[in-house]
Amino acid sequence: MRKLIVSAFISLDGVTQAPGGPTEDPSGEFRLGGWIVPYADEAIGEHVQSLLAQPFDLLLGRCTYDIFASYWPHVPADSKSRTIAEVLNRVAKHVATHRPDDLDWENSRALQGDLADAVRALKRQDGPDLLTFGSGDMVRQLLAAGLVDHLCLLIYPVMLGRGKRMFGDDAHVSAFTLAHSTQTPGGVLITRYVRDGEVRTGTFEDAE
Repeated sequence: MRKLIVSAFISLDGVTQAPGGPTEDPSGEFRLGGWIVPYADEAIGEHVQSLLAQPFDLLLGRCTYDIFASYWPHVPADSKSRTIAEVLNRVAKHVATHRPDDLDWENSRALQGDLADAVRALKRQDGPDLLTFGSGDMVRQLLAAGLVDHLCLLIYPVMLGRGKRMFGDDAHVSAFTLAHSTQTPGGVLITRYVRDGEVRTGTFEDAE
């Protein structure tokens, strides 16, 4: 069965809204768009490239899809990002959208019916793992359905106070194992968590 890998930029207080720029998602009067930009460095670039080095299909929400589709197909041939663009342009893209008729980015298709059911069906198919960037609304639904296998979280040393958050009260109760962690020179924690069964509980009296 294919794995679902979620990659996300997240603040210390759990906000994932508009990390890349002021116009990315200003809904709810969010005025701090672009909060990851001052921390950009080679370590983060290498992490993104490592995610893209393994075979994958993209699984995207509509907002993130539109942002990607407006940028990656148009990267100039002499750009430093050209290698990433070639990978993203080539791979299959599965999109959660209510507007299936205008998915113009090559190799794009709309998911049909209920989101959780559609993703379960994708995971049962043969093929590479599914990789998600951003797509906060979609990810919250997939976390609630217990469909996320790996969380690749880049945790930034900022408190944003308000904004859309990745984790809601309806997230499926799950244990995860920290499989990898490193710190960038700017203080960003690059982490990878792997689903590890049920949450275990106990008391300190039992431990004694």
